[in-house]
Amino acid sequence: MMDCILLRHGIAVERDEWKGAERDRPLTEKGKQRVAQVAAGLSRLDVKPTHVLSSPLIRAIETAKIGHRLLQVRSAVQIVDALLPNAPPDRLISVLHDLPPESCVLCVGHEPHLGMVAAVLLAGKPSQAFPFKKAGACLIELTAPVKPGRGLLRWWLPPSQLRDMGERSEEG
Repeated sequence: MMDCILLRHGIAVERDEWKGAERDRPLTEKGKQRVAQVAAGLSRLDVKPTHVLSSPLIRAIETAKIGHRLLQVRSAVQIVDALLPNAPPDRLISVLHDLPPESCVLCVGHEPHLGMVAAVLLAGKPSQAFPFKKAGACLIELTAPVKPGRGLLRWWLPPSQLRDMGERSEEG
């Protein structure tokens, strides 16, 4: 069994406020803080990633690095083009297919791509029916070999619930 956690990047600087290249648009300070709270919430769910995959865009890399640090992942963050916003969902499935079957993979990317990936893993075909909020996440259990439509949804949580769980862990 492979656990695949899909996590949308945190709040980034608004496009119209950013003067640089779109791919370099970073998280805001609030975005970084909220991603850290979400990662604390993920740890409360007993999520222990063995791999962290990130889109090459800066806001996703920053999100992945915060999750990597706070969830104490041993392997390095891997940058994969299969998590780019315009990548076909099946490209990520082939990346997952190549990982050890007992992995727990945290995949950090963008909308609507992550929603499309979730749709393919759960229902077998791309759909707009699974949107992610910024720093929202889901866990899909996959059997080896990873194939479309074979995923089992374990949980799907908006960022507010993950942050609340993270805050409770800080209090406890």
